[in-house]
Amino acid sequence: MVLLIKRRVKLLINGRVQGVGFRPTVFRYAVENKLTGFVCNAADGVYIEAEGLSANIKRFIEKIKTLPPSRSRITTLSVIPAVSLKNERNFSIIETPSITGTIQTEISPDIAVCDDCLKELFNRQDRRHLFPFINCTNCGPRYTITENIPYDRKNTSMTIFKMCPLCSKEYNDAANRRFHAQPNCCFTCGPDIFLTKNRILSRGVNAVEKTADLIREGSIVAVKGSGGYHLVCDAKNTLAVNRLRTLKKRGDKPFALMAGDIKTIKQHCSVNKEEEQLLTSWRTPVVLLKKRANADIPDEVAPCNKYLGFFLPYTPVHHLLFFFGCPDVIVATSANIADSPIIFKDSKKELKKLAGISDYILTNNRPIKTGCDDSVLRLSPEKKPYIIRKARGYTPEAITTPVRFKKQVFAAGAEEKNTFAFGREEQIIMSQHTGSQENMESFNFYSDVFNRFTNIFRFSPEIIAYDLHPDYIPTKFAIELAKQKKLQTIGIQHHHSHIASCMMDNNLPNEKIIGIAFDGTGYGEDGDIRGAEFLITDYTQYERYAFLDNIPLPGGTKAIKDVWRIGAALLYTAFGDEFLRQNIPFTKKHRRNTEYIGEMLKKDINCLPASSMGRLFDGISAILGIRDTIAYEAEAAVCLEMTAQKTDTKKYLFNINKPGALFVIDPSPIIKEIVADIKKGTATEIISYRFNKTVSAMITEICKKIRKEKNISRVALSGGVFQNNLLLNMAWTDLRRNGFSVYCHHHIPANDAGISAGQAVIALYSQYRKQ
Repeated sequence: MVLLIKRRVKLLINGRVQGVGFRPTVFRYAVENKLTGFVCNAADGVYIEAEGLSANIKRFIEKIKTLPPSRSRITTLSVIPAVSLKNERNFSIIETPSITGTIQTEISPDIAVCDDCLKELFNRQDRRHLFPFINCTNCGPRYTITENIPYDRKNTSMTIFKMCPLCSKEYNDAANRRFHAQPNCCFTCGPDIFLTKNRILSRGVNAVEKTADLIREGSIVAVKGSGGYHLVCDAKNTLAVNRLRTLKKRGDKPFALMAGDIKTIKQHCSVNKEEEQLLTSWRTPVVLLKKRANADIPDEVAPCNKYLGFFLPYTPVHHLLFFFGCPDVIVATSANIADSPIIFKDSKKELKKLAGISDYILTNNRPIKTGCDDSVLRLSPEKKPYIIRKARGYTPEAITTPVRFKKQVFAAGAEEKNTFAFGREEQIIMSQHTGSQENMESFNFYSDVFNRFTNIFRFSPEIIAYDLHPDYIPTKFAIELAKQKKLQTIGIQHHHSHIASCMMDNNLPNEKIIGIAFDGTGYGEDGDIRGAEFLITDYTQYERYAFLDNIPLPGGTKAIKDVWRIGAALLYTAFGDEFLRQNIPFTKKHRRNTEYIGEMLKKDINCLPASSMGRLFDGISAILGIRDTIAYEAEAAVCLEMTAQKTDTKKYLFNINKPGALFVIDPSPIIKEIVADIKKGTATEIISYRFNKTVSAMITEICKKIRKEKNISRVALSGGVFQNNLLLNMAWTDLRRNGFSVYCHHHIPANDAGISAGQAVIALYSQYRKQ
């Protein structure tokens, strides 16, 4: 009989529950169960008061838990009995009360256009037939149009577009898919789209059709998407591709490709079940796929690469371009120059930049509130997502922490591939990719996104975490911020951040683990350059156990781009004064240069020592004649990986010494054997594979030593070098074969984009350290 008693409850639901159709779903479930009351957005998520029979309330709550909207994610659901009944006549969605204090809810990432909207888009009888801004409660822009929380139309860039009577009727109809869809609009009341070249050439659907024609004819068009502009051209037009590469000052860095459907992608790449799920998910990331031997994609799109980065259309405009006959595969790369941020604003200054790197601009009058690049993923050895660039579709997304923050934390991140992060309660929220912080444009974007986060989420940091490198711009920003606001600071070692981020990514407890951090440059606590460390670590402290012996960098940081200098240094380290007498193509080609480099090395003049796996890969690539110089980060290492061809040959020799308290890996024997292979005429493809196999063997050998001495058998692999798919899979397999539990990244990037998350979780655990 208890279930027949009428009662009232309050529900507070936290997580990704705004901008995903949660309130309309709650409304429908309440009506189904004959409940009265209301639902509204709140600072903490979604707030509900429901009144009715106990049995109906029980069913109502169970349905919310088991059948929430597909794009939502419930973190917590709290039920509080209400003191008294209110006896309302119906259930309603009410306006959000005024919000003060902190914001605990998440903002939904942008969502790719859904199947229902696509059906309407191409249905001649539908009033939104070919409408470039079609959306509903299940899809459309979210984060990139949001100016404030709660996620209501007045707090988005859609506030300037007043809904027409028909759209308003849909918005207020509980049975309609657009019930409380905040960006709801149509041809009558929505944004306008237009094609420009110094002036407006065409408007509306005709502008999109004309754009498809221009792309097919070989033009480069800047196309406005949800998070910024893409530069688009025909992927099979090598003249257009090469011209775009020149305009963007991109060097040989691969371009992302968009295809109209999954069938087209499968014609050019091998796609397994897990990869297809990523490609067709509502997040629609760029997925790195193995290129087929018969792929009809010019090498100019992704020089020196066995993989192609493909993604599917995610906005109505993308779908319309393919509908109107643009090429079946197009280059769709972020509209920027070199390492500058994506262009997303429509100011005269930004449009002038676009005009300098494109022939035409397809734009619209719906403002984008923040730039957000496309996310990039591949599969991990476990066939799980392995994120490389975290942005559209994946941010801002909360990461649940093992314990609660006592104080709010701002983590400034690294300089390359930057993200920053905020931590409070039991969450860390990372920013989208803000790029390499090496110029004023990038820093301005970083600063703008920082201000946006603090305003929207009302973050008020009490602890500032930063990388130890004193010259990193984010580090300088963090220290200045702390100084201005008189906040507590914590400087965190680069590789400790890497391993902590991997631990958190795998929900590991605060227990000792073997952390292997391989990258190009990390700043050590002694002021040295580190890029190859074996740590025994947890979230609170770390112990250095082993490292790669220092490689001298002739000319200092100049050697990072002129990688032939590193090649010369490796040869000198292995052969001493005899290195110039090694009769291999490298020494013949660089004889004149290497003579003075030899003198620099011999006299130790401007030769910066670096214990760096990334630099070792660069140097080997140079010795093999694959790359002498690079135009983008890790290019030489990437090309070395892509050259590798599987072979049964043995690994190269290497030495593990212990001159002091730490083990040191000496790569000189590797260099000597590689030179011997070159002299024997061994194929570069075989040498590359053997080298990768050798690095994997190094990892296993050191881990065995640690396990024997410390009884630790869990291993975390982090750092940008582990984006090398060949090495990652080798190390994963070798370690597991030898009885280790192995953890790699999934939702937090292994490269420096993951540093901020690591800094945040280390700062979190510092709050629990006994004083």
